[in-house]
Amino acid sequence: MHGLEGAPARPYLPLDGRRIWFVGIGGAGLSSYAFLARAWGAEVGGWDRVETPYLRDLDGVELELGPDPVVRDGWETVVSTAYVDRIQGRPRADFLAELVSLQRSIVVSGAHGKTTTAGMIAFVLAELGLDPAYLIGGEIPQLGGNAAAGAGWLVVEGDESDRTIEALRPEIAVVTNVELDHHTTFASAAEVEELFERWLAQVPQVVPAWKLEPVSFELAIPGEHNRRNAAAALAALELAGVERAVAEPVLARFRGAGRRFELMGERGGVTVVDDYAHHPSEIAATIAAARERTQGRVLVLFQPHLYSRTRHLAHEFGEALSAADAVCVTEIYRAREEPIEGVGGKLVLDALRPGLLAGWAPTLEDGAAIVGRWARGGDLVLTLGAGDVDRAARLILESR
Repeated sequence: MHGLEGAPARPYLPLDGRRIWFVGIGGAGLSSYAFLARAWGAEVGGWDRVETPYLRDLDGVELELGPDPVVRDGWETVVSTAYVDRIQGRPRADFLAELVSLQRSIVVSGAHGKTTTAGMIAFVLAELGLDPAYLIGGEIPQLGGNAAAGAGWLVVEGDESDRTIEALRPEIAVVTNVELDHHTTFASAAEVEELFERWLAQVPQVVPAWKLEPVSFELAIPGEHNRRNAAAALAALELAGVERAVAEPVLARFRGAGRRFELMGERGGVTVVDDYAHHPSEIAATIAAARERTQGRVLVLFQPHLYSRTRHLAHEFGEALSAADAVCVTEIYRAREEPIEGVGGKLVLDALRPGLLAGWAPTLEDGAAIVGRWARGGDLVLTLGAGDVDRAARLILESR
């Protein structure tokens, strides 16, 4: 079986001789593409507004930092989705499609769980000595980052938010679930389903994860959603030639991705866990996972992400968050969007169930102070959201 005979020989350098400039190079996606492009022979450089942690693995590349995008004459330009309307160049989806075409590939997509599932697959391949390459949208601490340039399978986290996945042609596709999450890109859930149907029709082997039973063996990370992610990872690994009996004990050691039920610390009997959950389904799954890890109360500090998402899903956010014992909501993290009149974090606060201990915090600092006052020994505190709410975890711990 593939994986039991060692990794394949390292291939030629398919991008040798090219000069590629990445606009938005500091993001999780483009930084990993730049890493792989350099490993495959290209000269790499790029621009971003500020230095980010993802740039630490790009030592030696030519970087421009500043408020306005910079493009270099004589270089191929690959543009992040955030700047594609402002800068002429090759969209990131098109460049990623090229990378996927250059090596045997597994693409993991879906509304939720794709970072963890892709991380699981890459971790098992790496631990078995199969030398994977991978491009993952979050840090995998056990792998030392979110990108690698091995000669084995290329594991890619695919994104439907800007329709990127439609351009990708892997050997194996994993779809964790299909749900409407990006309201500025898709008009309806049916439109999202149509995108996935068109894409999967072009892929030889497909893992529809929602049809799988969750694994029954114990994982290092909690939650029914992660047991389903593990089932999807095992199915993909089997298609890639790794026997389930070989993969299972390795997968059981996987400790998760950064900002996915990540333990931030414990002080005064209070445990603080950070999670990227920013959709009602993800929030419900994370709170349920927290219940598996504590007999005490579950307290939540939630930072909504995007005005469009909050406007469309405020009621669903309130319903999901109401499974906690106490919830503090902050103002919306605007990310790439301009404010929408009448849309703010208080829409989520107003949707919480009556009688729930609840609070409003205009800033993360205010929210950390409120939750810190609520917390007592035995409680588990969750900081939830796709913005910068992870900053609050340290503040909560320091308040103990």
